[in-house]
Amino acid sequence: MCRPGWRRARVQAQYLAELARLRRVRDRIDREYARPLDVVALARDAGVPAGHLGRLFRAAYGRSPHGYLLTRRIERATALLRRGDLGVAEVALAVGCTSLPAFTARFTGLVGVSPALFRLNAAHTAEGGTAGTAADPGHAPGGGPAAVARRAAIPVRNREAPRAAGSVA
Repeated sequence: MCRPGWRRARVQAQYLAELARLRRVRDRIDREYARPLDVVALARDAGVPAGHLGRLFRAAYGRSPHGYLLTRRIERATALLRRGDLGVAEVALAVGCTSLPAFTARFTGLVGVSPALFRLNAAHTAEGGTAGTAADPGHAPGGGPAAVARRAAIPVRNREAPRAAGSVA
């Protein structure tokens, strides 16, 4: 019979090893966001099944590996669009998106405006316009990013919603 502390130490060591794997996966996504990455290849390199990687990643970082990759691409795209020297199609290719309509849809969903309008507003702001106003729809009226304000307004799926007191189920 083993001592009770040994089991806890083994579980803790497994947990730390999983966190280290997830950190390596996240670092690889951050480093290679512009290259074609898929969850199966990431899982193979991490040494875990793809479904298990997805569950672990979501538990640790709040989104799936694919969702994290797309978010990183859009974050980089916003930086490139603010510079203003590249067109929307060039930015989409630079961040690893092969489909311009898919890039535009994802960008609009996360940022709140189309990439072309974001680029136009960034140029307007650089010329001395005011950020955080109707002239810059990339920011919420309170001054924060529109994506943050929109994320707070997204409804929660039923299984994620906290149970109301006295509910039966």
